[in-house]
Amino acid sequence: MRGSPHILQTVSVRLVMFKVLIALLPGIAAYVWFFGAAILVQIALASSAALAAEAAILRLRGKPVLLHLTDGSALVTAWLVALTFPPIAPWWLTVLGVLVAIVIAKHLYGGLGQNPFNPAMVAYCAMIVAYPQLMSQWPHVGQDALLPMLQAIFSGDRQIDALVMATPLDALRTILRNPEAHATVAGILGAHATFGNVGGYGWEWIAAGYLVGGLWLWQQRVITWHAPLAYLVTLAAIAAIFGIIDPQRFAGAEFHLFTGGAMLGAFFIATDPVSGCTTPLGKILFAAGAAALTWVIRNFGGYPDGMAFAILLMNLLAPLIDRYTQPKVFGHKRKPDA
Repeated sequence: MRGSPHILQTVSVRLVMFKVLIALLPGIAAYVWFFGAAILVQIALASSAALAAEAAILRLRGKPVLLHLTDGSALVTAWLVALTFPPIAPWWLTVLGVLVAIVIAKHLYGGLGQNPFNPAMVAYCAMIVAYPQLMSQWPHVGQDALLPMLQAIFSGDRQIDALVMATPLDALRTILRNPEAHATVAGILGAHATFGNVGGYGWEWIAAGYLVGGLWLWQQRVITWHAPLAYLVTLAAIAAIFGIIDPQRFAGAEFHLFTGGAMLGAFFIATDPVSGCTTPLGKILFAAGAAALTWVIRNFGGYPDGMAFAILLMNLLAPLIDRYTQPKVFGHKRKPDA
């Protein structure tokens, strides 16, 4: 019999990051199907910028460049940035967002494993605050005119009114807040072309892709069930309760789950072991708080999807949550002093 420690499987940063990239593929495939191939251009731009920035900072810090460059963490951040940015965002906006994520949110705090905030969410929040108009321009669902989208990305041609539409969350908020519309949630969701069967048209399938990828990550034991389940159950419960209280003003659970970044946040953001919580109870509290804040910002805040802001706010609380949710040490009657 071998002595301890008993290692059940080989785990490395590279393997974990590679599996996360694979898990994102179903959502990306749905993204391409409904919004066109421009998202692949954005992923390529973000990946190139992330690898270049990572290599430059590693060299400046005197770290082994090839070792850290190939661990996949920079690519995961780049893909998450690209998937949260509009696919027709100008190239410099994507690059700037990636630089903020890699240089400021990651390496300024010491690099991989040291960052208190999720780098991709820092990039998203920074860019939507600085450039709200550019971050709100999304192509129509089913848009296959790649050339105009490439022109919007690389040439700075923003005369694409026929190409641009609001996201489902933004469209719903805008219509409901228009006093002349006299609209209800049921009437809007049932008649507006932006919306599908349970969420935003096209967005519901992208969310389903993230769900499939997230469940695969759980099956592979890359993530645990605590954060995703807590996030989705909390968001669904709050949305369902308020949907029952005032169905004319608040959308139901299925709309909030399958629209915007809920599924991406539940499986790929809230599960970040560095900026999130590490204890089982801590993961549940962290994700539940993020879900509640997501719903509040979506309905009462100034931005259509509050997932990124909610995650960053809970990142602030993660150390405190972990401190007070540490399990008891075996053989002790009370929790150890933090």
